[in-house]
Amino acid sequence: MLPSRVEILIVGGGVLGLTLARELASRGSGDILVLEKEQDLGLHASGRNSGVLHAGIYYAPDSLKARSCLAGNRLMRAFCKEQGLPVVEAGKVIVARTEAELPTLDELHRRATANGARVEFVDAQQLADLEPAARTVGRALLSRDTAVVDPRAVLGALRRELEATGRVRIATGCRFEGLAAPERAVTSAGPVIFRRFVNTAGAYCDRVARAFGLARDLRLIPFKGIYRKLRQGASFPLRGNIYPVPDIRNPFLGIHFTRSATGDVYLGPTAIPALGRENYGLLAGMDADAPAILAADAVLFFANPAFRSVALTEPCKYLPHVFHRDAARLVKEYDPSLFERASKVGIRPQLVDWRTKQLVMDFRVEAVDGSVHVLNPISPAFTCSMDLARTVAREHFSRS
Repeated sequence: MLPSRVEILIVGGGVLGLTLARELASRGSGDILVLEKEQDLGLHASGRNSGVLHAGIYYAPDSLKARSCLAGNRLMRAFCKEQGLPVVEAGKVIVARTEAELPTLDELHRRATANGARVEFVDAQQLADLEPAARTVGRALLSRDTAVVDPRAVLGALRRELEATGRVRIATGCRFEGLAAPERAVTSAGPVIFRRFVNTAGAYCDRVARAFGLARDLRLIPFKGIYRKLRQGASFPLRGNIYPVPDIRNPFLGIHFTRSATGDVYLGPTAIPALGRENYGLLAGMDADAPAILAADAVLFFANPAFRSVALTEPCKYLPHVFHRDAARLVKEYDPSLFERASKVGIRPQLVDWRTKQLVMDFRVEAVDGSVHVLNPISPAFTCSMDLARTVAREHFSRS
């Protein structure tokens, strides 16, 4: 049964909601309620990502992503070690598939250095010592700070810690439905009066924000990430992570190889325009938003050349031979028969600024009337979460 009144109401029980609840509780807040619409935690982006803790390589140095990524990486690694959770600190290599990608590799080195990440160029021989399977043209970029954790294990540990404090309650199976008054939320389990409100609703962050008069110029365009997984009993010589040089006009990193915290080898994800906020199957998960999403995709196709490139190339990766062709360009030898379709599928809740028709590249934190909204919670949100929680708490709750 929900309490009728709380100090802080947090909508969204993903990693951002839980880490912010943890940070606020550590600062003395003693009456926090986290609402999660699903019956369990981690059923969407926070539990479906690859578990890679990024190192701040890709992000413009003046961005919120850049400021919180490496610090969040270190905080999350420390948390996992304290909790006895698996952490694979094998690093990552970013390889060039053609000479034309080398200038972008140089730009990644510049950004990473500006953001404080430990990176260095390696030649073909050094690459072979680091990742025997990887291939590159000219040189590759080594990231020493990249690590991998188990997202579902992290969420479970956060939940146990929060509930043990006695300061935080987590209500699953409870959906935020709107506002009945400025400080009175309507939920599927009844009304809740709050003093402060936090929106960490992930793929629904724009809808929640609109209840407070925000995000009017933002549209959510979901992208689907499908994976393949090394077959049971098969072997592949991967030590850590092999990534391609991305198209930095878009916030997608391309199909890559990752050894998970549990030892499984994954390939992916794609960035296929999806037809719903939970469109995990080919058609399953399509919802009432599908026509509006299709219309928005059509507008972006003609207005945004970078989006057009994604729309023309990514859907083809539903075809196994196209997916495998992308993967094969990262390694010396590749046998498609070793990798089967994985059950893991993710949705990236990408926001678009509809005034400019540009994909929003950074996180956005907006506040109004005692509410705080974390918008565009895309990768590396999982990595950034603990440091981002500190920033939000410091900037918006220090005088509450």
